[in-house]
Amino acid sequence: MSRRPARAEQPRDTGDETPGNQVLTLPNLISFGRLLGVPLFLYLFLVARADVAAVVVLAIGGTTDWVDGWIARRLHQVSRLGELLDPLADRLYILATLVAFTVREVVPWQFTAALLAREVLLLASLAVLRRYGYGPPPVHYVGKTATFLLLAAFPVLLLASAATDVATAASAIGWALAWWGLVLYWVAGGMYVVQAARLVRAARGPGAAA
Repeated sequence: MSRRPARAEQPRDTGDETPGNQVLTLPNLISFGRLLGVPLFLYLFLVARADVAAVVVLAIGGTTDWVDGWIARRLHQVSRLGELLDPLADRLYILATLVAFTVREVVPWQFTAALLAREVLLLASLAVLRRYGYGPPPVHYVGKTATFLLLAAFPVLLLASAATDVATAASAIGWALAWWGLVLYWVAGGMYVVQAARLVRAARGPGAAA
C-alpha cells in the first residue's frame, strides 16, 4: 500500500497536472519573494516602526497568496518545491504577523492563542502521520480561503491602528475578515485531523481497534 496518499489530491488546485522537479520557475520565485517579505515586514513593523511600509509589505504578501499557484497552472510550472513553498510562506506570514501584532497590541493575545493552538494541533497530526510513513496532507481550498481572509485582514487591522481617520471603518472590516478567517482556519484544521485519522486507521489495517 502506498504511503503517499497525500498526492491523491493535488495541493494548490493543480488539477491532474503532475508536479515536476523544477526549481527556478516564476511561481517559485514569487514564493521566494513572499518568504523574503516576512523578515522585511518584521523589521519595518517592530524595529523601524514604519507602519505604512509594513502595510504595503503585508498587502503585497496577501494579494500574491493565490498568484503563484495560478501562474503555476497557467504556465504548467507546477513543482514539488512550489507545493512546499506556498503553504510555508502562508504560515510564516500568519505567524510572524501574529507575533508582531501581539507585541504591539494590534490584536489581543487571545486571538493569537486561538490561531497558534490550531497550528499545534496540525503539528501533532503531522507527527502522527509521519510515524506511519505519510507526508503532510494536501492543501484544502477551505484552508486556502482561511489563509486568504487572514492575510487580507492583517494589513487592514494595521491600517486601522496607524491611520486614525479611517480607524473605525478599517477596524470593522479587518476584524470581520479576521474572525471569519479564524473560524475557517479551524474548520480546515478539523478536516486535516479527520483525514489524518482515516489514513492512520487504513495503515493499521481492518483489524485495528477504532
